[in-house]
Amino acid sequence: MKLLILGATGPTGRHVVDLALRSGDAVTVLVRNPATLGDLAGRVTTVTGDATSQHDVSAAMAGRDAVISALGRGRSLAAKGLFTRSSAAVIAAARETGVSRLVWLSSFGVGHTLRWSSLTQQLMYRTLLRSIYANKEIADESIRTSGLDWTLVYPTRLTNGPAKGSYQADDRLPMRGNPTISRADVADFMLRAAHSSEWIGRTAVISD
Repeated sequence: MKLLILGATGPTGRHVVDLALRSGDAVTVLVRNPATLGDLAGRVTTVTGDATSQHDVSAAMAGRDAVISALGRGRSLAAKGLFTRSSAAVIAAARETGVSRLVWLSSFGVGHTLRWSSLTQQLMYRTLLRSIYANKEIADESIRTSGLDWTLVYPTRLTNGPAKGSYQADDRLPMRGNPTISRADVADFMLRAAHSSEWIGRTAVISD
């Protein structure tokens, strides 16, 4: 499969790239600074640009079979419009290029998934993560109504631990306390979803 991966140099995106390369996929990445690719240089097709620019995303998306977005704000608690602007660029580029398959990383507790969260989770989502989650909610709704073959992925709290391969994935999962999932397992799910029609038009909640 020919994949465009957004957020490829981030902690989750890098796992997606590594897994995709190991599975034999042809990987294109859109990055602002190719120097950040490190040992990926030469192993992926690199397009220099910004994920919030329709022009740049279209250039990277043309000829691909699917798009996987693992964009994030790192340790920042301020959204700065990243998710709304990048989702708008991706949707417009998808329509321009005819690439309809999109797997998009969100966060558990965004939008309607908040009502399934535990009290511990809700406290964090409504305080520390309020700005980012509000921006993600708008972006997610735009994707749902885009007409694309989308999958929205809602992981619980991300960790940098190793993949377990035994995570749970469903449209809804019961929550207690503050459950976690490794970025490696999230990447595994996202790549599998891109290769399958099972999760098209669905919200995937994933957790250990």
